[in-house]
Amino acid sequence: MKNVINAENAPSAIGPYSHGTTYGDLIFTSGQLPVCKVKGGVVEGGVAEQSKQSLENLNHVLLAGGGSLDTVLKTTCYLADINDFAAFNEVYKAYFKTDCPARSCFAVKDLPLGVKVEIEAIAHIKSK
Repeated sequence: MKNVINAENAPSAIGPYSHGTTYGDLIFTSGQLPVCKVKGGVVEGGVAEQSKQSLENLNHVLLAGGGSLDTVLKTTCYLADINDFAAFNEVYKAYFKTDCPARSCFAVKDLPLGVKVEIEAIAHIKSK
């Protein structure tokens, strides 16, 4: 059965979608933008600051769905500029230190709100 994830600590969706869904023991997240729920709006700074906020938001969604960054199986990462790849990786490796998930990373023409990065994940629910 599909269940919708609404993460209280993540910023509200900017369209007709949920933060994520679960099905069985899997978690599927929507793409997480670098929007700070507390301050409101896109975080200031470059790709490093935006990557950190996107990963923090991703973690909030995963936790609300019963998982964590440790249970991520695959991420899909979107960059507005492929020249930001190295700086993005520096932040990413601070969140995924060992047993890194599978990953795809694409440069795309544009991202919502003019941001530099968006990250989504597939994870599993933690065993009880």
